[in-house]
Amino acid sequence: MKSQEETLEEWCRTLLQAFELEGVEVDINQVLAVAGVAAHSVVRPAAPLTTFIAGYAAGMARGIGQASDETSMNAALELARKVSKEYSESGTGTE
Repeated sequence: MKSQEETLEEWCRTLLQAFELEGVEVDINQVLAVAGVAAHSVVRPAAPLTTFIAGYAAGMARGIGQASDETSMNAALELARKVSKEYSESGTGTE
């Protein structure tokens, strides 16, 4: 039986292949960490929404040549983490 980590790595490769992004490196642990921050700082459903928007922003930055894949993803995930934490600290969060 595969571990959760092996399953996520396989799933990530499958998705990257489906989207014809085989050369893109994804830091699964960083994505999951940002999702966790959003889930606990905002509300649980904010996790997939946050990671989707961060990924979209990274893709846009890469697409216009603003930064490399790695730089775009790291910057987008860091901003998502920061905004999630600030949301909670501002008292607007529900958890």
